[in-house]
Amino acid sequence: MPMIREAIVTTAGPLGAPHIAPLGLIAEGAHWVLAPFHPSTTLENLRLTPFAVANFTDDVRVFAGCLTGRRDWPLAPSEVVSVPRLRACLAHLELAVIETHEDALRPRFVCRVVHRAAHAPFEGFNRAQAAVIEAAVLVSRLNLLPRAEIETELNRLAVAVGKTAGEREAEAFGWLVEKAARFFAGEAEEAPDGRHSGN
Repeated sequence: MPMIREAIVTTAGPLGAPHIAPLGLIAEGAHWVLAPFHPSTTLENLRLTPFAVANFTDDVRVFAGCLTGRRDWPLAPSEVVSVPRLRACLAHLELAVIETHEDALRPRFVCRVVHRAAHAPFEGFNRAQAAVIEAAVLVSRLNLLPRAEIETELNRLAVAVGKTAGEREAEAFGWLVEKAARFFAGEAEEAPDGRHSGN
């Protein structure tokens, strides 16, 4: 199995409007592969504007926020590509698509790194941050996984959040738990632009 690195990916629409979504970057030699689900905004943006920015952040509210309708995160211009980066990221990669492999479910966009930069120090791992990332993956698949599996996993992850979270992690986890509860209560809104809907 290839290594996958979780990131916040920014893309741009035909008129330059930015789009922010969590997406796993798939390692492929010296390149990174973006494989958004079909249909999705990220997919359409990559077809029209073949550039992206992979933003690495320890603020897990961005991951949770993108899946719960909170997408207004400050952006900053990138150095090389026309797509903006996340202002508060620890580091970012600017990517250019060099190959596209079509697929009915998840087209693959092979990207080379055209610029990389670090902006702030990484200050260590936190179990609550990891738990929020896992919870975000679960919430992005609410219509794909059995309810019992999702609820069991969220309850397990809540232990790590309860023991090690700061304010940001607790807030992010709360957003995700609320989203899942609304979904299972039959109040689900249109599918979030997450993994199951392609980012």
